[in-house]
Amino acid sequence: MAEKMKLEIVTPYSKVLDEPVDEVTATGKLGEFGVLPGHAPLLTSLNIGELCYKQDGVTSCMALNWGYFEVRDDRIIVLVQTAERADEIDLERAKAALGRAEAKLKELSPEDKNFKVYEAALERALVRMQVASKAARK
Repeated sequence: MAEKMKLEIVTPYSKVLDEPVDEVTATGKLGEFGVLPGHAPLLTSLNIGELCYKQDGVTSCMALNWGYFEVRDDRIIVLVQTAERADEIDLERAKAALGRAEAKLKELSPEDKNFKVYEAALERALVRMQVASKAARK
């Protein structure tokens, strides 16, 4: 069994990460899951959520915005719309986005066509704040 896996995170704009890692956890459609070296092949979709990876005992986290996660032969490929490292997130901007989304959701009914758009914006802001707060604690 391999001791490391190769983790690649790719957005439509760039390759965000290409590193050997010890373990990965992410948020899939059915909840949080983890991957260790030697994991069986897997293909799943990702929700808006957090992806954390451990590299030589150091854990790093990123905020992801929808995508796909594939494991095959100790190689993980993550294709997502956006990926932000914890230290890249502007916490004040995320808090402002949260406030805007909450205000809009109060005005809309769940049947409104924009309700899901602002619900996703709220979820992205919450995840960004959660990931950024982890960087602040280090």
